[in-house]
Amino acid sequence: MVTFENHPLQHLRIDYIKDRGTLWYYMQAKQRPSFIMPLLKDIRELQQLVVDQVSKPHNPPIDYLVLASDTTGVFNLGGDLELFKACIETRDADRLMDYARACIDVLYPNAICLGQSVTTISLVAGQALGGGFEAALSSNVLIAERGTSMGFPEIMFNLFPGMGAFHLLSMRISSHAAARLMHSGSILSAEKLYEMGVVDVLTEPGHGREAVNNYIRRHKQSRNGHLHIQKVRSLCCALSYEELLETAHIWVDAALKLTRSDLRKMGKLVVAQKRLAARTGAKNPTSTQEAQLEPSFATSR
Repeated sequence: MVTFENHPLQHLRIDYIKDRGTLWYYMQAKQRPSFIMPLLKDIRELQQLVVDQVSKPHNPPIDYLVLASDTTGVFNLGGDLELFKACIETRDADRLMDYARACIDVLYPNAICLGQSVTTISLVAGQALGGGFEAALSSNVLIAERGTSMGFPEIMFNLFPGMGAFHLLSMRISSHAAARLMHSGSILSAEKLYEMGVVDVLTEPGHGREAVNNYIRRHKQSRNGHLHIQKVRSLCCALSYEELLETAHIWVDAALKLTRSDLRKMGKLVVAQKRLAARTGAKNPTSTQEAQLEPSFATSR
């Protein structure tokens, strides 16, 4: 049996519920609630540990893998914009691509259930922007609390979400609707996204974990059928690792074409994220509304 305690993951908190076959992993914001490289590396290591456990007979089960956040009011604010800005200014295409590949190496296994009989779930109990929204979408099931918000604001600084957003959204809504959302840069409420079919389960604020447990309880009653529906869905909505990498190359090319004005806007968002991280760390806000980014970077609906 793999013991997760023997594998310290500094940017994740692990909670394994053996009798439910459920492994929760909570993202912890050591610097700011974004996908910095150490966080991506921890998630990839955890995924491999899960594969090692479930692929061997007689080990305790991991039937459900749940992604959540330990930062109150924030799921994840997306890519490491500070890194992006530095790479663009120094024309470091290789480092940008290395980062994009690290994101895909986490998103893709989650989207294909780690190649195992595992159901992946995202619990969004706070803002999920850019890469944070991509991460939430990569799970088989997306559960969100009312009052939370999600979206792709990258167009605000003349870029687009390039690590799987279009592919993952198009598995839930039409490709036209997915493109329209990305073009708009709008940040939508969980309620609106539920109406659109993007969010699978909508629950009340503060009841996210309960909603996940209720979903798992119902799912387990017909788990064989649900797992095979997952497999059929994967066949019909085939997600290609190679296509994700090609999209990432397009993203790198687009990033290197940003202007000084675009980079100033990106820099302002970095400052806003740091301010938010400091505020959530100091005050531990109890509501999503207390942890919103400045409205100039987001159009809520």
